[in-house]
Amino acid sequence: MNRRQALTAAAATVAAAQALFPGGAHAAGKGPETTAAKLGFIALTDASPLIIAKEKGLFAKYGMPDVEVLKQASWGATRDNIVLGSKGGGIDGAHILSPMPYQFSLGIGARQTPMYILARLNLNGQAISVGNDLKGVQVGLNAGGAKAKFAQLKAAGNIAKVAMTYRGGTHDLWIRYWLAAAGINPETDVSTIVIPPPQMVANIKAGTQDAFCVGEPWNGQLVNQKIGYTAATTSEIWMNHPEKALGMRADWVDKNPNAAKAIIAATMEAAQWCERSRPAMCQITAGRQYINVPINDIVPRLQGTINYGDGRNVAKSPHIMKFWSDFAAFPFKSHDTWFVTENKRWGVIGAGVDTKALVNKVNRADLWREVAKQYGIATPASDSRGVETFFDGKKFDPGNPDAYLNSLAIKKMA
Repeated sequence: MNRRQALTAAAATVAAAQALFPGGAHAAGKGPETTAAKLGFIALTDASPLIIAKEKGLFAKYGMPDVEVLKQASWGATRDNIVLGSKGGGIDGAHILSPMPYQFSLGIGARQTPMYILARLNLNGQAISVGNDLKGVQVGLNAGGAKAKFAQLKAAGNIAKVAMTYRGGTHDLWIRYWLAAAGINPETDVSTIVIPPPQMVANIKAGTQDAFCVGEPWNGQLVNQKIGYTAATTSEIWMNHPEKALGMRADWVDKNPNAAKAIIAATMEAAQWCERSRPAMCQITAGRQYINVPINDIVPRLQGTINYGDGRNVAKSPHIMKFWSDFAAFPFKSHDTWFVTENKRWGVIGAGVDTKALVNKVNRADLWREVAKQYGIATPASDSRGVETFFDGKKFDPGNPDAYLNSLAIKKMA
């Protein structure tokens, strides 16, 4: 698709989205208390709803013309700027790894900063990638082939390095689950290291890490550069799994509840636009000020065409990033219950923390529902999506997270 075709498609999808949200800037309710907010994002495709909300004037449409969408260097930088808040030179909220607002609210890894999750930004769209040297032991969705190789590296004093993006974040949890399911203990058999998403490919190329988990477009870029391959998409581990969230400081939302709802509304509309206009979206998000990659590193996987880089080429794959379909934008509390439970599994959150109380405090699905009701948007019947099933047969019942935790053979409890 060339730029002219992309812009034509964009115009058509904007018209469709406007028909879904005819009310504009909270025509049915009170206006926002402020017109401004500072929102961070990392150079990842799943930041697209915030980028599109800004680029398409949707924040302005809902009464927030002065919202800024600001690139962050890493998840650590996002954390530090949220702790500062905009009054301290930082940000009010961000495109964020879903477990991070829970950590900050508890004061884990940062000064205690209560936060709310206002929306989910996407389902799926991440992957676990490895260096080409692991093709020989057939490392794929089953990581078992790497077990002996990693043991050899450890015995030789050169322990395998497995990268993720933030301790206790989604990518950390996906790669730990994948390793542990194959009998590889991520606490002792490998060294887990933190690398910012845009630096993942360069580190594989330099030979300083053996595997990584990150969002797109970095897995696709690794394959395009022929220096590694995708072992598995994270949705092969857990189909339609939650990923990033729109997280904001609780004090900002409490002070500006209508402004928070305006941001939710703009993000909802942007999510629908992204779902329906993927090539046009990529023309925008691939730009220098956003993700800054060739558009062909982004588009194919977003449309379901996955070249794994090891001979597997799949067209029309179901393992694609979702922004709106299947209630992708709704912040299910059951999903956050899993994130907190897995953070307990690996010792990030203490075992004594009341999971249900914490989720009910941080997750503001109620605000999402209020906005949806105002604009006639369908909502899930429940804040729980029910029992979830993983690729290794494990099941997570959000009503009994301790049973799931007790069923896991490999874990590190705080």
